[in-house]
Amino acid sequence: MHEITGLDSMRAWSRAEKGRGRRIGFVPTMGYLHEGHLRLVDHARQRTDRVVMSVFVNPLQFGPKEDFTTYPRDIARDRGLAAGRGVDVLFVPEGKAMYPTEPMARVVPGPMAEVFEGAARPGHFAGVLTVVAKLFHLVEPDIAVFGRKDFQQAMLVRRMVLDLDFPIEVEVVPTVRELDGLALSSRNAYLNPDERRAALALSRALRAVEQAWRGGQADAVELQRRSIEVLKAPGVNPEYLALVDENLQPVARPNARTVVVTAATVGATRLIDNVVLGEGIAADPTVRAA
Repeated sequence: MHEITGLDSMRAWSRAEKGRGRRIGFVPTMGYLHEGHLRLVDHARQRTDRVVMSVFVNPLQFGPKEDFTTYPRDIARDRGLAAGRGVDVLFVPEGKAMYPTEPMARVVPGPMAEVFEGAARPGHFAGVLTVVAKLFHLVEPDIAVFGRKDFQQAMLVRRMVLDLDFPIEVEVVPTVRELDGLALSSRNAYLNPDERRAALALSRALRAVEQAWRGGQADAVELQRRSIEVLKAPGVNPEYLALVDENLQPVARPNARTVVVTAATVGATRLIDNVVLGEGIAADPTVRAA
């Protein structure tokens, strides 16, 4: 596995590989890798000849009261996991190279970014899309792979690629879960044992919606009401739970493509999760609960 830190070096490597007729897959991350990230690598490997993974904790997407300085980092561990999964290039740009000065130009995401995570974290998605656009220009991938756990983010990236004519396919891979249903997240490292147990309320609430829908309940308001009751577990502070389409618009009569999105704070840790009703939640037998 090659490790590249220079921006020009990253672009030169990609162009050399493309000159040899090779397709490039790209997995952008903020590091502190887990099995969910590595499944994105697996997917990229199936679709392309070379896989680039970036590790960059992007300051633009953190608000003034958020956890940029304390966000978990372990580049040595990330390096080993990436190499073990067959990543060809680990791209680890330095902050001063990515943002030598405060950026004047940023991607403005529009109405899709003003609800749910965007409402809770003003400016977050402008920071996300700006860094993703920069990374796309540097890596020049054919395919970029994102996880569905960050559903709103993935839909916004897909829309940015469409609107700005990036020659990139954006693919979204299902959420990887532990045996008890908890969605894998780097922020799970913040949870103590009691909070870890309480956090299961998110996946239970989503499962409650899915099971009620499969049982014939077709009213979105009633489905939301039932699931909110599940989410209101001890130690859990619900923020939102909604049934939406791929454009983040609310649906009145859910179908198999409807996505249930939710966020809650457990202790001091903010967690998000979602489920596509037609797919449901299934624990991954290869991932053990912490």
